[in-house]
Amino acid sequence: MAKSQNMDMSQYSYTQSRELSWLRFNRRVLEESGDNTVPLLERLKFISIFTSNLDEFFMVRVGSLFDLSLVSPDEIDNKTGLTPAGQLDQIYHVIPGLIEIKNHLYREVSGLLRQEGIWDLAPEELTAEEKKYINQYYKVKILPVLSPQIVDSRHPFPHLVNKALYIAALLRNKKGNPSLGFIPVPQGLPAFLTMPGSPGRFIRMENVIHQWTHTLFGGYKVEDSCVLCVTRNADISFDEEKFEDDDDDFRSRMSKLLKKRANLAVVRLELSRKVSADFLKLLKNRIEVGEHQIYIDQTPLDMKYVYDFIRTLPSDVADPLSFVPYQPRWPEDLDEKASIIEQVQRRDKLLFFPFDKVDPFLRLLSEAADRPDVLSIRITIYRLASSSKIAHILCRAAENGKEVTVLMELRARFDEANNISWSKLLEDSGCRVIYGLEGYKCHSKICLITLRKGDKLSYITQIGTGNYNEKTNTMYTDLSLMTASEAIGLDGTVFFQNMLVGNLAGSYEHLLVSPAGIKTKLLSLIEEEMAKGPEGYICIKANSMTEREVMDKLAEASRSGVQIQMILRGICCLRPGIPAHTENIHVTSIVGRYLEHGRIYCFGRGADAKVYISSADLMTRNLNRRVEIACPIYDPEVKEQLMWILHTQLEDNVKASSLLPDGSYVRKVNSLAPCDSQDVFMKTSIHKAFVPPVEPKRPAHWWNGFLELFRGKK
Repeated sequence: MAKSQNMDMSQYSYTQSRELSWLRFNRRVLEESGDNTVPLLERLKFISIFTSNLDEFFMVRVGSLFDLSLVSPDEIDNKTGLTPAGQLDQIYHVIPGLIEIKNHLYREVSGLLRQEGIWDLAPEELTAEEKKYINQYYKVKILPVLSPQIVDSRHPFPHLVNKALYIAALLRNKKGNPSLGFIPVPQGLPAFLTMPGSPGRFIRMENVIHQWTHTLFGGYKVEDSCVLCVTRNADISFDEEKFEDDDDDFRSRMSKLLKKRANLAVVRLELSRKVSADFLKLLKNRIEVGEHQIYIDQTPLDMKYVYDFIRTLPSDVADPLSFVPYQPRWPEDLDEKASIIEQVQRRDKLLFFPFDKVDPFLRLLSEAADRPDVLSIRITIYRLASSSKIAHILCRAAENGKEVTVLMELRARFDEANNISWSKLLEDSGCRVIYGLEGYKCHSKICLITLRKGDKLSYITQIGTGNYNEKTNTMYTDLSLMTASEAIGLDGTVFFQNMLVGNLAGSYEHLLVSPAGIKTKLLSLIEEEMAKGPEGYICIKANSMTEREVMDKLAEASRSGVQIQMILRGICCLRPGIPAHTENIHVTSIVGRYLEHGRIYCFGRGADAKVYISSADLMTRNLNRRVEIACPIYDPEVKEQLMWILHTQLEDNVKASSLLPDGSYVRKVNSLAPCDSQDVFMKTSIHKAFVPPVEPKRPAHWWNGFLELFRGKK
């Protein structure tokens, strides 16, 4: 970040705030809950996803800006020209509108669910039998574990735990003096109670406790009450990843500051209902928040219960209100009965999750664990499933005498405990476990299998865009390349050697490896397209883009006439369509049933196009402060498959939105031939993509457009 405030404001003419861009992405998540073509329980899930996304946003991004406003108030953001306080003002201005939309959509979805027999009950809606059940449950199971606390001269203000639920009350003693009272909702209690004999009728725990508030403070009168929770600035400990898009000097300064602090500040206060002015004033003063940080949210303040509740529903209730289960396919270009290793040795193979099964990769790894000609397996791991088949196969390989090296990233946010647990199990089985490099998260996804026949070594390399996690493989769209290329295998060998000795500046013939290699090569590839002028073409699919140098180079390419298509699910700090800067840049965002997660870089058209898959987004953290890998695609068939994926997503006019010059999004026009790209992928395998699918409703130009794109005629 630049520190001078005397900067040329024209440099911000085609960029925007990453925070506002992210909030617009989360709004598109929320809007899925208003889509009446989405099943009702899935619409409820989208509200829950929006809520948890926003929680993390406040903890991480708002928290980091709050700290930055204290330690470096004059720091200038290189995408907006704003100080931290200016960026916070923007955020706090936008949030109320999002909460209003959420409240409206929650009321709408809740009303429709009630028509289907699913009731989130208020206490006054309980039947006589249900009240009897709840009252008995309260006396036996809830009351004994409640800990009401009064705040007065003899009782200090309690520490409000981040995102924990509390019943808060405005109390009056016999003299009429006000006090605050708090009842923590015990974490050990279930989040909701289902009514006996009525699985669709339930009441949330905070509402059960709230109705008894007036009985829990002795001689005090309860004048007003509500459910509340606070959102704190990340965690008690310093969270490095909060600042990974900022400069190193700032990270060092923030680290020293935060380690001295015992409790991080409250950045948001949520109340379940509008309360009296006296009550609000007391809460605001004691919790130390401003008016702009207080939100009245009529939806549940903690919506993590949604998934557990849906699992309790009988299938005849839940199934009609949920997506039809999708069963991933076995890839048609792989013989299920033959050796995966031998098939990959003959030709590169691509898996496209969640539409393809993960089983071929599991089979590849399992074969390697048992085959006598396999010497070693080396793999990077960022996140694993809680019951990971991959980890168990690696353990078996080590027990079979293979040399197994696992580069385990212990700093994967929210997965630290899971990764530590797996690392111990892997070590106990004989695997060599290393823990990444100081100051650089290893986010790459590579697995290298080394085989020996006589005195000759050969390799099978798997490189992916997503984690080795069988659970997320069914939820995220990701890509997994399996190749026997000797060139890629040799680079893979060099990569693991460099990681073992902490060499971040190693050189590679084919693989692109950050922090040293990906951004440099991307800038070079953009320049190659610039040299072609209007004949140049770039198409990049990723999750987010924040890196200023890359955005400036893309704007330069646009000014040279290069046609640039970006498919960016989340943050995009580059504003397209700005005259004299980004007129030739078009940005699409797709939010649908599955989380778009794959990364594809394409430079040029036709058979000569240079295509890569990568673990890296175009973000400062990924390109400058993480170990990431981008792999070139050499197999013509795999290249066709990837370009078909890109083209299909660019054709999406059902779940896709276009980014406008002002930073807002508009849904693409749903013509007479609607195209939902994820639906296309469920129906049409990439392994048959080069055979035109029979879809009578789709205009003829759809498939021809892809063929022309690939053959360089468009």
